[in-house]
Amino acid sequence: MEWLVLVVLGLFAAMLGSVMGLGGGIIIVPALMLLGNYSTILNGITPQVAVGTSLLIMIFTGLSSTLAYLKQKTVDFKSALIFFSGSGPGALFGVWLNKGIQTDPFLILFGIFIVIVSFILMMRKHIKPLRRRPNGVNRIYITQQGNTIEYGYQRIIAIPIAFFVGTCSGLFGIGGGSLMVPAMIILFGFPPHLAVATSMMMIFLSSILSSASHIALGNVDWLYALALLPGAWFGGQLGALINRKLASETVVNLLRIFLVIIGIRLIYQGITGS
Repeated sequence: MEWLVLVVLGLFAAMLGSVMGLGGGIIIVPALMLLGNYSTILNGITPQVAVGTSLLIMIFTGLSSTLAYLKQKTVDFKSALIFFSGSGPGALFGVWLNKGIQTDPFLILFGIFIVIVSFILMMRKHIKPLRRRPNGVNRIYITQQGNTIEYGYQRIIAIPIAFFVGTCSGLFGIGGGSLMVPAMIILFGFPPHLAVATSMMMIFLSSILSSASHIALGNVDWLYALALLPGAWFGGQLGALINRKLASETVVNLLRIFLVIIGIRLIYQGITGS
């Protein structure tokens, strides 16, 4: 029964992660930590194993989602590679930070991090995108309705942000989309659907680096990973399909509500130990 729960968890996490551009780790990591209190097979799971296993799953979720979004032509290749030039090194730094962290401080930090992200999303309508400059990256996206949206960013701003996102990815095992998607929407003016799809490609690339580091450190439980993988692959495809049918504002609202609930629960568990 517990193995079935892991399969369903992989499907659910990848589906929501793909819909919102998170990668699913923001669901898998806290779920593994929470289930550790009630499950015999997950009993005593450490933050390092939860993060390492999650990042391995993110490779398959990211690849599955990216392939689906490529068919929809919603991935900005150039931007994904520019962001990866920052998130890749950041992911390796995050893995280094993760090595000695204990369970309760990890849960509290993770919970605070998630609540901050949700707060940023709440304020996004009151924050104007950074002004685009001629020497920056300026892009045009045509929606399915035929509307033209202009967006863009400065590399000198985008790459450090991506480095910080990558650090959070390696530290918390979340893929990084929970920060990168809001940054792309709020600061750079990305259309939400395009931000989600581009984020998934960046997550795929960053997860390869960070998961390889966690594997080298022995932080991956291969049995958990095998149970999570089938759901992660099909969930990534399903999430991309659902994303295409949702209104942009619906995607943001779902992300905001979901993050608040998870963040508060993690902080409570870290403080009380239950």
